[in-house]
Amino acid sequence: MDYPLVSIIMPIRNEAAYIERSLRAILVQDYPLENMEIIIVDGMSDDGTREIIANYQQPTTNYKFFLLDNPSKIVPVALNIGLKQAKGEVIIRVDGHCEIAPDYVRRCVEVLQETGADCVGGTQHSVGEGFLSSTIALATTSPFGAGDAYFRYARAARWAESVYLGAYRKDVFERIGTFDEELVRNQDNEFEIRLRQAGGKIWLDPFIRCVYYSRQRLDGIWLQYFQYGVYRVRVIQKRHKILYRQLVPPIFVLAFILSLLTSLFKKQPIWFLSIIVPYIIVNITFSLGFSRKKLQTMPILAIVFFILHFAWGLGFIYGLWRWRKFWFSIKKAEG
Repeated sequence: MDYPLVSIIMPIRNEAAYIERSLRAILVQDYPLENMEIIIVDGMSDDGTREIIANYQQPTTNYKFFLLDNPSKIVPVALNIGLKQAKGEVIIRVDGHCEIAPDYVRRCVEVLQETGADCVGGTQHSVGEGFLSSTIALATTSPFGAGDAYFRYARAARWAESVYLGAYRKDVFERIGTFDEELVRNQDNEFEIRLRQAGGKIWLDPFIRCVYYSRQRLDGIWLQYFQYGVYRVRVIQKRHKILYRQLVPPIFVLAFILSLLTSLFKKQPIWFLSIIVPYIIVNITFSLGFSRKKLQTMPILAIVFFILHFAWGLGFIYGLWRWRKFWFSIKKAEG
């Protein structure tokens, strides 16, 4: 195979607990180091991350290494800063919260060459460190928690709507532009939709393997999924594309809130029970199924599932309000 120059872009902020693992995973790739450049774009970390990175910035190394500043502290800006620096024919995003497999870069390049795809990637194998984090990882990789996000549990290679992280031909960015800096979350999803709308193709290969370290706190996963819901609305507005399954969480949240208020106002709990009881039954059923032999995880798993659904749905509803002025702009533009 050919070994084109690969630019690995890492958007990070405050990853002291994980950045060394991520960097070591890159440096043990079975792809020639002289054909790789590592571009770290840091959101002004203040937890010791930069000091750890400095250990890898040695003039005697046989790989190109860049540490760039990202004063905005948000991911899409970091990615675009990295793209300006990148010289590679292939651009691979790697996060500071994950470890790529030793053959990750090589497989990405091989699959790009073999399939002719514009973007390739693999699955997100979430793991946790500790009981709660492991339970969160289990929830976010299950269809009940993640919906039909195929990259979270794929078993076979195929053309796909999205992949985890992503390896791109550099000319993709020349054709359709860079990442949308308005999108604090979901910028990769918007880019992938834009790529497909421009005729590009995305290939998912589950043998392109990466470990992602899951959140360790419930409030962290709540905020993450709330933001996913908020910015999903903006992606829909920008790309004029909605998947109706995305309406299920906000409909559930609306039904939950309205039934609760109705029950309190009319003093008739049946309204609320008619919504919450079926949900609890379904939630417990899936929680039992996914906890398998580790039944001690079932109660926490059920709570995490509820957080994922409610936070995403509530975020989506808030997004409808937050981005409300853009609905008129879309209607006016289409009219």
